Amino acid sequence: MMSVALSFASLVLVWHLVATIWPSRSLPLPADVMAAFLREMATGELPHHLGITLWRVVASFSLAMVIGSAIGIYLGGHRRVDEFLQPWVILFLNIPALVIIVLAYIWFGLNEAAAIGAVAVNKIPNVIVTMREGTRALDLRYSEMAQVYRFSAFDRFRHVLLPQLQPYLAAAGRSGISLIWKIVLVVELLGRSDGVGFQINLYFQLFDVATILAYTLAFVAVMLFIELVLVQPIEHASIRWRRRTA
Repeated sequence: MMSVALSFASLVLVWHLVATIWPSRSLPLPADVMAAFLREMATGELPHHLGITLWRVVASFSLAMVIGSAIGIYLGGHRRVDEFLQPWVILFLNIPALVIIVLAYIWFGLNEAAAIGAVAVNKIPNVIVTMREGTRALDLRYSEMAQVYRFSAFDRFRHVLLPQLQPYLAAAGRSGISLIWKIVLVVELLGRSDGVGFQINLYFQLFDVATILAYTLAFVAVMLFIELVLVQPIEHASIRWRRRTA
């Protein structure tokens, strides 16, 4: 953690030196960004919009992980269905996120369901691919053992399937959270009236770079906290389990 703090401190120092040597409205001083951050915090605007964006991230991430994992596990265990749906997966993997967002707003309107659904659809194919490969790599000996001991469907899922898929779930979750929060900002910029993306678009029109950076850095800080406190520990735990098994 000390090295991380020193790294960020050096980044702020370089930023301050560059903004001081070449003063420009396009690159405010770190102190100006901090002043904008404190102002938005005092008015309650930043916590309000940050909370809304985080809600959209959590909702779309949960939706993508549940649907994508279910489809991926099913395809990994059914070869013929996988071969039939493979072109569909490839198609959705290569459709630009912007196209899906625009179509969702056109087809379903500028509402919350369209926004969250568009973000989830962008991530679901990636989860499918990861979980499908994880299912293909399952050790069939454990399934045979569960059959011999007559495990229930729930016990098979809990004690046989889930432990083996844990590393793949962690990988899908980590890549998912890093992708989804970026797409959420685009969704808010294009068609919502609140959230961090909407605020960035608003202050872009006012050419208020300090406030743009204040909202951006506040949101990035929250996502880094989630990465360090939640995502990385889960991933490390899954890797340790894998090494012990090997």
